[in-house]
Amino acid sequence: MAKPIFIRDLPTEDRPRERLLKHGADKLSNQEILSILIGSGSKNEPVQLLADRILMHFEGIKLLRDATVEELTAIKGIGTAKSLNILAAIELGKRISSYKPVDAYVIRSPEDGANYVMEEMRNLSQEHFVALFLNTKNQIIHRQTIFIGSLNASIVHPRELFREAVKRSAASILVCHNHPSGDPTPSQEDILVTKRLVESGDIIGIKVIDHLVIGNECFVSLKQKGYL
Repeated sequence: MAKPIFIRDLPTEDRPRERLLKHGADKLSNQEILSILIGSGSKNEPVQLLADRILMHFEGIKLLRDATVEELTAIKGIGTAKSLNILAAIELGKRISSYKPVDAYVIRSPEDGANYVMEEMRNLSQEHFVALFLNTKNQIIHRQTIFIGSLNASIVHPRELFREAVKRSAASILVCHNHPSGDPTPSQEDILVTKRLVESGDIIGIKVIDHLVIGNECFVSLKQKGYL
């Protein structure tokens, strides 16, 4: 069996920290970034091999984003301290990617709405029905998750949506929900829910301007499809 190669055995310029300093974090592999977060391996296993095992366990980084302390510490060589370093880094990445400027965000097109929610919604494992409440200038004044679970016209009640709209003095609403499959093709139930909400909004006087179905880095506007 070949002798494992530890970080200390690598030429200085090939070590993850030195490569980060010289080339920037975007040039590092997932394994190298994890190696830096973990810090060290064990007496018999280099940190880069431990990082490889973590990535194999989670089949890459997509599933790693939802890892728990229990899942990480179940991996040999990962204790509480190392698992917390990884989880803290993941959470920081989520917060940075979902950060919105303090200035009011204006919805001028379906793309604007999709861009606002995409990073938060595209990887959710359950369907989330989210409402963006807008003022008369189409600026977002509030965002709220109205419902979690499969969309159903008998479950998604207009009253929850419009109660919040009245409370926030919203002029209009943009609703969104995600498809965990990553395919944003609207279902018949999506269309029925949309029509029901639009009709309710017309009666109340608070317009539902669109319903976006969010997939994995893609979306469908039901308004553009002619359902509004």
